Amino acid sequence: MASNPFAIENQKTVLGHPIGLFILFLTEMWERFSYYGMRAILVLYLIAEDVGKNAGLGFEEKDAYVLYGWYTMFVYIASIPGGIIADKIIGQKKAVFIGGMLLVAGHSVLAIEALWAFYAGLSLIVMGVGMLKPNISTMVGGLYPIEEQNKRDMGFYIFYMGINLGAASAALIVGYVGQNIGWHYGFGLAGIGMAIGQLTYWYGQRFLENVGNLVIDERDESKKLKSNVISSIFKSLNSTLGFFVTFFLGLYIFFDAWDYGLLIMCLSFAVGIAIVVYNDGNRVEKDRILVTYLSFLIIIVFWGSFEQAGGLLNVYAAQKTDLAIGNFLVPASWFQSVNAIFILIFATVVGSFWVWWKNRGKESSSLFKMAIGVIIMGWGFFFMSAASVEYESEGLSGMHWLILAYLFHTIGELCASPVSLSFITKLAPQRWMAFMMGAYFASTGLGNKLAGFLGEKATEVGEFSIFTGIAIFCTIFGLLVLLLIKPLKRLTHGAEDLSTQNG
Repeated sequence: MASNPFAIENQKTVLGHPIGLFILFLTEMWERFSYYGMRAILVLYLIAEDVGKNAGLGFEEKDAYVLYGWYTMFVYIASIPGGIIADKIIGQKKAVFIGGMLLVAGHSVLAIEALWAFYAGLSLIVMGVGMLKPNISTMVGGLYPIEEQNKRDMGFYIFYMGINLGAASAALIVGYVGQNIGWHYGFGLAGIGMAIGQLTYWYGQRFLENVGNLVIDERDESKKLKSNVISSIFKSLNSTLGFFVTFFLGLYIFFDAWDYGLLIMCLSFAVGIAIVVYNDGNRVEKDRILVTYLSFLIIIVFWGSFEQAGGLLNVYAAQKTDLAIGNFLVPASWFQSVNAIFILIFATVVGSFWVWWKNRGKESSSLFKMAIGVIIMGWGFFFMSAASVEYESEGLSGMHWLILAYLFHTIGELCASPVSLSFITKLAPQRWMAFMMGAYFASTGLGNKLAGFLGEKATEVGEFSIFTGIAIFCTIFGLLVLLLIKPLKRLTHGAEDLSTQNG
């Protein structure tokens, strides 16, 4: 199990948790305010007519989903280089600070009404999230000594509340400003939020002195990597083979779809590095790394479905939902806050349920929770199937379908997402912690790209087919994971049992 060399026993605490947790909580809250605020209006800005008082870019709906998918994917894919830079060069703490500065710059540039500023702003945000996101999450895990696994899990739940406080307020505030006052005022407001988060992180450095520092590999010299990570890909047969198989697959696809081919060719480096990380472990570490990689597939499926929220469901709310409450029209972007509000309401309920479930001696591993989360989240799309049927017959569908869908998505997310973050900090070797967290967020990015692809396909085959297909696939996939729980748990070598013994 990964140790936490910088976690200390006698830290200042608030509510039984290190005060540094709440500094990271507030930093992440404002970072998510900026990100989700921008996400709430991004697709709506893309498809808005390019003339008029609050002009957008006038994209076709299909093209908007394509850009949304690529952007949200790169936001998280950038976590891989961000994690490697932190692990091997500057440490997580400095990486978070640099990422925050890039995000302030990116959101500020988006406030400029020019096409060059739009793409420049998105590029800066991609780099900023890549540096900040995996490393701030890793720092949360590093606050807790190895024997405090239960408290670490609760720390991630508290941290997760910060994410959703930021997301909930962002969709309401930035969404309203963007749709009703001006898109670029909304983008600028997101930048102000990120600046507040950066100041919070700077102020709280004295509470983070023992976490997020560069980890020195103290193993015997014969066991260390003797060169940089990229060149290490070509030092062993399996990593070299993994790299070239992936690269040539991308090259083959390139001639039919250059964008996807180029993506796969770039991912060949990630595949090679992933195998290098696997080779670098001892027998127990290798098994744990393997099960972590397998869990990334669950993450891709989960977020590929869940992230319809920012694209397909966002446009569906704007174009095909009856938004009238009396004389008031609900801004479509406000629905982006429903998930986060539900999380704030139900997080304690879901967390308490799993404690009760575990106390009854039932299966309660992270992998089990993740599989259940995929199934429940998938069922939420059955409500959107019903909404599509109502739209076809009535011309508009009721808001209640979206709210019910987001309710199920939220319950599924609360089962799957917080535990998956904690799961990785339990299994990953400390010397590769930020890379593994970066790989987790890269998997989230691939899920986002899948979400954009499905949104694009919905313009061809219809929403009903996509919504129903997602619901059925998630159910079948989740059940298959449940069937494999026992062999997958054996690969963890009791990484989650220590909390039971010492908790």
